[in-house]
Amino acid sequence: MKTNNVNKLSDEELVKKIVEKNDTHLFAILYDRYAGLVYNKCYGFSKSKEEAQDLTHDVFVRLFVKLRSFKGRSKFSTWLYSFTYNFCVNYVQRNTAKKNEKVTVVTDVIKDEDADVDEIDDASLFELKSDKLAKALEIIDVSDKMILLMKYQDDMSIKDIQLALDLGASAVKMRLKRAKEKVIKAYNDL
Repeated sequence: MKTNNVNKLSDEELVKKIVEKNDTHLFAILYDRYAGLVYNKCYGFSKSKEEAQDLTHDVFVRLFVKLRSFKGRSKFSTWLYSFTYNFCVNYVQRNTAKKNEKVTVVTDVIKDEDADVDEIDDASLFELKSDKLAKALEIIDVSDKMILLMKYQDDMSIKDIQLALDLGASAVKMRLKRAKEKVIKAYNDL
């Protein structure tokens, strides 16, 4: 198959051909399409550009091995997005140094459950100063950070988040609400 014809294949068609032939040259086309997106997601979970590059490389190595598990129930880009987030979340959770930094601060945030924050609207998130918000995002649990980044940085809809995380709509909405509460509390405590 000529390179021009391969470049015109949809992601799903390309994945099918990669899996059928175990073809690294075809995988390189998929890499070129998504390396920037994966790097940006990894950078959100890392402390440096070098670490983000290493994570991106690791995601694609793992992706090549796991590509057979893509069943086509969602768009490939949605599946890859979820794959990347899960990889990064697992990476952060395995990194004990990062985990130990967060333990005491996160438990302090969780203890204050009786704070009356019924209505956390999006406007209150957007009013936060970005440097202080970045610090607050580092304090909260990585899964809360992930869902907030999906919604507000990546502009994903509730339905997109449902597909990426394999959750129901009400579960996504509840997790978003709780994550907003936690980041605003962490922000105010700084």
